[in-house]
Amino acid sequence: METVELDCESRNTHTKGEVRALRRAGQVPAVLYGPKKPTVTVTVTAAELKARVSAAARQRLIKLKSANAELNDRHVIIKQVQRAPLSGEIVHADFYEVDLGQRLRLSVPLKFVGKAKGVAEGGILQPLIRQVEVECLPLEIPEFVEVDVSDLGVHDVIHISALKFSGNVKPIFDTDEAVVSVLPPTVEAAPVVVATEAVAVEGAAPEAAAEGAAAAPAAPAEGAKEAAAPAAGAKKAEAGKKEK
Repeated sequence: METVELDCESRNTHTKGEVRALRRAGQVPAVLYGPKKPTVTVTVTAAELKARVSAAARQRLIKLKSANAELNDRHVIIKQVQRAPLSGEIVHADFYEVDLGQRLRLSVPLKFVGKAKGVAEGGILQPLIRQVEVECLPLEIPEFVEVDVSDLGVHDVIHISALKFSGNVKPIFDTDEAVVSVLPPTVEAAPVVVATEAVAVEGAAPEAAAEGAAAAPAAPAEGAKEAAAPAAGAKKAEAGKKEK
């Protein structure tokens, strides 16, 4: 794999004020540790470090370059970075020193390539994991593990055991976990139409029929007026008899 270099210097800053001054000067405080040597505090250039922790280069092997003989030519990987909550800028880093002759375990990203047959049929490609743990020598760390999805049909699945690893890279897993699948096409439910009853008036347009249906309750009111007329006449006749 490709090995990149990173300028590094030792540091003796410990207070918060000193650390903030380093960051303002474009430096990032970091620690360097490993199985064989004691932990030391160092600084690296912020711009260079940012390039090393990009998505494609996170697990590359890094060779430190320094005027300090104790730091120069030491091989490390980036174990962890801390970022500012708002700006996202790197504010601290942990470097882990590796032995080039000893195998180590680490996670590497997956890269999905090809167009699945199931997608052409309307399915949806669904990655289930984005990285896989492997064991290998530091100089064999892959930049990514390629996953060819071309033969995947709807409901098909690729498991970790089916992945291809280069050289002496060995996958590490307890269960044969699913890596990617093609989901069936999604079908939208047809809209539900609620039927409403309407009284149809023969020879009338639909709008007129609806208006007539709405006006129907008012008809008894006219009949009530006609029924009230005889009652009023009877009262008058009764009043005339009393006067006589």
